[in-house]
Amino acid sequence: MARGRMRIYLGAAPGVGKTCAMLGEAHRRLGRGTDVVVGFVETHGREHTASLIDGLEVVPRSTMSYRGSDFPEMDVDAVLARRPAVALVDELAHTNIPGSRNAKRWQDVQELLDAGIDVISAVNIQHLESLLDAVEGITGVRQQETVPDEVVRRADQIELVDMTPQALRRRLAHGNVYAPEKVDAALSNYFRPGNLTALRELALLWTADRVDEYLQKYREENHIDSTWQARERIVVGLTGGPEGRTLIRRAARIAAKGSGTEILAVYVARSDGLTGASPQELTVQRALVEDLGGSFHSVLGDSAADALLEFARGVNATQIVLGSSRRKAWQWVLGPGVGATVARESGDIDVHIVTHEHVAKGKMRPMGRIARLGFARSLSGWLVGVAGPFAFTWIVTALGGSTKSGSTDMLFYLGLTVAAALLGGLFPALVSALVGTLLINWFFTPPLHTLSVNDPQNLLAITVFLGVALSVAYVVDLAARRTAEAARSRAEAETLSFLAGSVLSGEKALPALLERVQETFQMESVALLERHEDFGPWNCEGAVGPHPVSRPEDADVDVPVGERLALALSGRVLPAADRRVLGAFAAQAAVVLDRRRLGEEAARARRQAEGNRIRTALLAAVSHDLRTPLAGIKASVSSLRAGDVSWSAEDEAELLAGIEEGADRLDHLIGNLLDMSRLQTGTVVPLVREFDLDEVVPMALLGVPAGAVRSTIPEDLPMLSGDPGLLERALANVVENAVKYQGKGQVLVSGSVLRLPGRGRRVEVRVADHGPGIPDEAKDKVFEPFQRHGDAPRGAGVGLGLAVARGFVESMGGSLSAEDTPGGGLTMVFTLLTVEQPVRSPERSKGSVA
Repeated sequence: MARGRMRIYLGAAPGVGKTCAMLGEAHRRLGRGTDVVVGFVETHGREHTASLIDGLEVVPRSTMSYRGSDFPEMDVDAVLARRPAVALVDELAHTNIPGSRNAKRWQDVQELLDAGIDVISAVNIQHLESLLDAVEGITGVRQQETVPDEVVRRADQIELVDMTPQALRRRLAHGNVYAPEKVDAALSNYFRPGNLTALRELALLWTADRVDEYLQKYREENHIDSTWQARERIVVGLTGGPEGRTLIRRAARIAAKGSGTEILAVYVARSDGLTGASPQELTVQRALVEDLGGSFHSVLGDSAADALLEFARGVNATQIVLGSSRRKAWQWVLGPGVGATVARESGDIDVHIVTHEHVAKGKMRPMGRIARLGFARSLSGWLVGVAGPFAFTWIVTALGGSTKSGSTDMLFYLGLTVAAALLGGLFPALVSALVGTLLINWFFTPPLHTLSVNDPQNLLAITVFLGVALSVAYVVDLAARRTAEAARSRAEAETLSFLAGSVLSGEKALPALLERVQETFQMESVALLERHEDFGPWNCEGAVGPHPVSRPEDADVDVPVGERLALALSGRVLPAADRRVLGAFAAQAAVVLDRRRLGEEAARARRQAEGNRIRTALLAAVSHDLRTPLAGIKASVSSLRAGDVSWSAEDEAELLAGIEEGADRLDHLIGNLLDMSRLQTGTVVPLVREFDLDEVVPMALLGVPAGAVRSTIPEDLPMLSGDPGLLERALANVVENAVKYQGKGQVLVSGSVLRLPGRGRRVEVRVADHGPGIPDEAKDKVFEPFQRHGDAPRGAGVGLGLAVARGFVESMGGSLSAEDTPGGGLTMVFTLLTVEQPVRSPERSKGSVA
């Protein structure tokens, strides 16, 4: 069965028209004869949105009961049974009610797609997991419902529903988004022009990145190498020299002239050795380019110019920034520099040659590195080795015959043989020695123009010349190859140095390491494969690039790491020399994988140790704190049931009161134990809604003695966003604790507004007592489970009240801390979120405690 296709409407904020666009697309498809149903669409009470549903088949929703209330959810089974061609599913990031088929709505959507049903959905930019912190920094509100970026990225179509902040605020003011009583609060908080502009920019940039991914994929599939200037990308070529910082800063100034320009600094570790490459300087340059918002890359290449251009075309760069050559003027006779070559071969990529103070101040490279083995060098060697002796012979004969000394002629031929060895290697030099020997015999050894030699000394001289020429050719070629191998070893050492530096700098993520392998060896895709048993199936532990292989046998290059782990690369076959460096990367990948698993095991061990500690404390609580009220209840009941004792009405009332008090203590202790268990297992999920603090405080104070607490809550406090049930229980625990240590006088409960720069408003609730207080070093410890302060008696509780209170408050995005009360005592400070975001309706939220 073919997997369904997914289309997502992405918006910058609520109210931009995502649901309307989704319903409009549904009507267009219905008009074309497509079978379309509404799986779940939330109208939020908007008449225009509700009118767009008319004419569409709506699949009945299922009803989920939770905490005594009923909530509608999408009926996944009903949609699957209906099997439409297209299903509309709104609010992709929605969290389902506990007990639903899946925890998240995007998981419901995945089931529909797997069943071959096309899905049209909608989501806001603030719900993307990767942007959670960025959105909180902009709006001051941490989103409770998120969707993984990869789910949205995998959509076949992503359409941005855009609207200017001014237009959205007008739509809000006209009552087209929220009810009239909520408009003023929304306009002054979440829907401020600055917030909407920043969210809009996030949505535009995120969508632009996805468009760029699609463009890159299209270019690769269609083998398009030319640059498409859809987005400015500046590649900075670095040599490791001191001019690199100047080039990076110049590229940053160029990038600042446009919006969204990327900077990519590239260092090419050349196989023929690049002199002057300081690892310390490269480290400084890497830090500089990352500070300026760019990225640093290191690649291997036989030719610095070719590798740089290949990298630039691979990332669809539009500009290249290079420094003026540090070579001295006379060194230009050895060939054009990297800058000239790049400028000549760049095609439609703009090249900037930047001057700097180190121009023409470079050091001369050793002669053994004049050229690289390749077509051009081999051709030069053959020309010098074959054509050179003939040219020299023609010149000498044209001038009237041999030089005065025959040994001089032989030295010239020997020099040509050495030059052929330097340029073309061993075989051009061997041919040059043979050609030189024949020419010396034919033109300069009597009898002339024959291959005969009459004089034995001449025969000996020719033989010695041939032997010397062959020996020199072999030695020179061997030295050249050793020099090239040393240069390549240096380049490999530089690459390994960068690998070690990445490890030391904290690059532990497996994808980052695989990306470094991909760009270093210029591969299309890299995958780390593992199987858990011999001859078992391979599992992919991490991969980068398009279409990674699923088996080592399918890869162009595979490097085994142990018996059940392999690094598989696709794109080209690597020479044997490159496999040494690749082996180091493979070993490091295995280390990173093991480190990740050790970290996960350590986290599990910490959780297990914490669970063991809590279980030990729980046993201690059961052994005493729970048995004490049970013993009192049993004694009172036994006394009442005793037939041989006659109790007065006062005595019976006292025994019954003792039973009730013991039962209340048991109920309180067991409630706190259950709450802490839920907090430890992560099953506390707040039922987020809009509420007033006046709803919570009176309910929280019901259980305290009359007159023990004085409440001063202003009536003009902003509305809160959270779970009033959880806040009530947290506040009740804190107030009960304060009353316990207050002594004489009253505990004061007060509220105020706190303004945080860049994060909006918060509401502070303070519970202040004038008891003994606690020292500063104990202020954090009191919130740990099973902690009693000072000489509190064993029967006073198991020490869970404050731990439970902090857990509840933090689950709603707030905080609970302790500070000294002026004049003595302790003040507990609740910091709570206000309504600076669209309030989640109960139909779309989960309950307080799972």
